[in-house]
Amino acid sequence: MFYFFECVTAGAAISLVFVRNVFYGALLLIVSLLSLAGIYVLAFAEFVAVTQILIYAGGILVVIIFGVMLTSKISGKPLVVTHANILGGVLVAGTFFMLLSVFIVKHPFREQMSSLQLPADKVINNVGIGLMTDYVLPFEVAGILLLVALIGAAIIASTIKSKKV
Repeated sequence: MFYFFECVTAGAAISLVFVRNVFYGALLLIVSLLSLAGIYVLAFAEFVAVTQILIYAGGILVVIIFGVMLTSKISGKPLVVTHANILGGVLVAGTFFMLLSVFIVKHPFREQMSSLQLPADKVINNVGIGLMTDYVLPFEVAGILLLVALIGAAIIASTIKSKKV
């Protein structure tokens, strides 16, 4: 199962680089993030997997897809990305790949794993308690901000539709 999710994640991420339609790119990003959540589940990091699905795949990408669909309705034509500066992109990606490879090889993973022996339910309880006590104001402000942005986009979309009729 790990190799399946790994192949799906890598395939969607690589396809994302070569796709020209922004809407299809957003859909490929959703596939990549959901399969990454599957990898988190297999690694027994259920809290991170649920957070990945709720925040990234469920929240941010829905707003991106809504924005892409709204933008294409305003202009009347689909958004198409032209690939320019391919050489520069390959150089930057290769540099980041080499740096990431060096850091992964030099990192002492075994030494840190022995110090992380907290039970998973205790960590999740601490995160939940901290989110609802110490960080409740930023949590609520972020939720209200996303709600206002969604309502505003819906009003703009309905205004555009009524003007065309």
